[in-house]
Amino acid sequence: MMRWLLFGALIGVLIVFPSLLTLLAAVAAWLLGKPLLVAFGLGLGARPHLPRPRGWTR
Repeated sequence: MMRWLLFGALIGVLIVFPSLLTLLAAVAAWLLGKPLLVAFGLGLGARPHLPRPRGWTR
């Protein structure tokens, strides 16, 4: 529920200030143009779903 409220607030702000959409697109393009930042973001997203090794294994 909270996600939809935040999404609606974001859409409302972008409708009121259309230039922010251009700025948001430029920032997203800049971030996606940096492979290291993309890899770091994907790692942060995948971390909770990876199994953790328990103790030392041989």
